[in-house]
Amino acid sequence: MPKTVPVRVNGTTTEVAEGTTAAAALLSTGGFSRTSVQGERRSPFCGMGTCFECRCEIDGEPHRRGCQTACKAGMEIRTAPAEVAAMRIAVRGGADSSGPDDGSGAAPSAPSRSGTYIERLHFEIVVIGAGPAGIAAATAAAESGRSVAILDDNPSAGGQIWRGEGVKASARESAAWLHRLRHAPVQAFANARVFHLEDGRLTAETARGVLDISYRELIFATGARELFLPFPGWTLPGVFGAGGLQALMKTGLPVQDKRIVVAGTGPLLLAVAAYARKHGAKVVAICEQTDRRSLARFAMSTTRLPGKLKDALNFGWQLRGVPYWSGTWVVEAIGCERLERVRISRRGQPRELECDYLACGFHLVPNLELPLFADCAIGQGFVEVDEFQRTSVPHVYCAGETTGIGGLDKSLVEGRIAGYAAARNENAARKLFDEHARWLRFSAQMKSAFQLQPELKTLARPETFLCRCEDVTLERVGRHHSWREAKLHTRCGMGACQGRVCGAAAEFLFGWNVASVRPPVFAVECSSLAAVASGRD
Repeated sequence: MPKTVPVRVNGTTTEVAEGTTAAAALLSTGGFSRTSVQGERRSPFCGMGTCFECRCEIDGEPHRRGCQTACKAGMEIRTAPAEVAAMRIAVRGGADSSGPDDGSGAAPSAPSRSGTYIERLHFEIVVIGAGPAGIAAATAAAESGRSVAILDDNPSAGGQIWRGEGVKASARESAAWLHRLRHAPVQAFANARVFHLEDGRLTAETARGVLDISYRELIFATGARELFLPFPGWTLPGVFGAGGLQALMKTGLPVQDKRIVVAGTGPLLLAVAAYARKHGAKVVAICEQTDRRSLARFAMSTTRLPGKLKDALNFGWQLRGVPYWSGTWVVEAIGCERLERVRISRRGQPRELECDYLACGFHLVPNLELPLFADCAIGQGFVEVDEFQRTSVPHVYCAGETTGIGGLDKSLVEGRIAGYAAARNENAARKLFDEHARWLRFSAQMKSAFQLQPELKTLARPETFLCRCEDVTLERVGRHHSWREAKLHTRCGMGACQGRVCGAAAEFLFGWNVASVRPPVFAVECSSLAAVASGRD
């Protein structure tokens, strides 16, 4: 039996499995996390700290990201009060963190004039992002004899694909890489949100205060987030991103006997459906928006890649009997206080499916905020790199989904190349070039196969919210001619998620350029900003 911890959710004591997040605890007890600006009940959505729909009150502190906060014995979790949830938050958001791992040997902290503690450290190589690419980069660099730090704003290493694996790894590959990271001479900082870069130094916010780290080489492995497209009902409790539901399941959300529709596009849909079914859910259907011919071409191409045919056969066996419909997408999520059913379009024909949960995501978009802030060149929506993963900025590298969406294997090989190259071990990096070329071809094939259908641009009605944070409708945003103009006149993109959800949707719907970044890169406490200013006087 898994270990459990007692927590109180909205005044009721309950036992949750060790590793469960506050967001999963809220959902499993039937609660919602917050009330929106217009008074709608909202529940966790993206599951990975991007959308801020999981904001709740934890131990008396409001606006904590529930999906990024692991439950501890005696923790008090409450739905954010309506009068608090309706407040617009300017610079708040990253304090649900834990600082460096115990026994890390960090330098003593010193109080700044703001009262926030600053830890000043130096490493030869710093990796931002502890998903597969970051783990591979950090271990490759450390094993090449360099001093290395790795930072991530999640509670543990693994990124989205290996989320929760640090508690109990379920796959041989994730277990091997996480073991390798733990036993490498790498200093890891969990729940550390990097919000500033300047002159070979970075600044990150943690629960203990602020990290001020200088470095010689920097590796971005900031990963990707899901692309969400608006449709009527997409803000109902019970509607999640595809990867969002998977993340919540991995961090304690029980789905036994839940009826789940999985929709959107890409190989992730199969992984989410298989994981849900393994944990007792009834997968009603998988709705893939791309057409049958494109799927067939992609399936044929994967048979020539090591391991992919085995993966496909495994998914086929795990999902036997589950309808898998191509040319199909969700038209509307329907329900009163929460999701009750979804309306889909299957090859042009409408149909309704009763369900408890909808997991819907339209592939991935890269997290470019920090590379943009560092002035890395961007091409076709991704960071431009050379064969050694070097960006246009000297001493800065990039690996994983930020250079092109390509999945786990591409991320791992790019991480190793970047780690070796940053450590000046270029011979080791060159040995990986042929493997890298294979996964780049796979990335191109995946991009071609899962192009979004133009009909998806017509799903949202004029009254459908495009911006979930500020409850701004599609009709209000559509009156304007650019992302900047829409932000100035409607507050779209100016809520807690800072446009990370609605910005990518607006780019798809209107063709706008939404790439912009300014300090602080992420929402942080004012005391953290003051600590940086006083610490660098």
